[in-house]
Amino acid sequence: MSFGNLAKMAAQMQAEMARVQTELDELTLEGTAGGGAVTAVVNGRQELVSLRIDPEVVDAEDVEMLQDLVTAAVNDGLRLAKQTAEEKMARVTGGMKLPPGLG
Repeated sequence: MSFGNLAKMAAQMQAEMARVQTELDELTLEGTAGGGAVTAVVNGRQELVSLRIDPEVVDAEDVEMLQDLVTAAVNDGLRLAKQTAEEKMARVTGGMKLPPGLG
C-alpha cells in the first residue's frame, strides 16, 4: 500500500468520523427508571436535554426514592448515548480503538 493510498484512506475515515459526529450531535435517546416513572432525554453529546417525572410518583414523604429514580434514568440515558456513539464510531474505524479525544 502506497503512502498516497494510506493518506486517502485516512482522509476518508476522517470525513466519515465527522459525519458520524454530526449524526450523534443530532441524536436523542431516552433513559428510564421506575418502569417509565422517570424519563431522562439525553443527546449524543451525553448531555441531559429534558427530564419527565410522572406526577403519580411525586410524594413529599419519599423524595429520596424520586432522587434515586432520576439518577437512574439519567445514567441510563447517558449509558445509551455512550454505547451508541461507540457503536457508530466502531463502524467507521473497523473496531479499532482511537486515542482519547479522537473518537
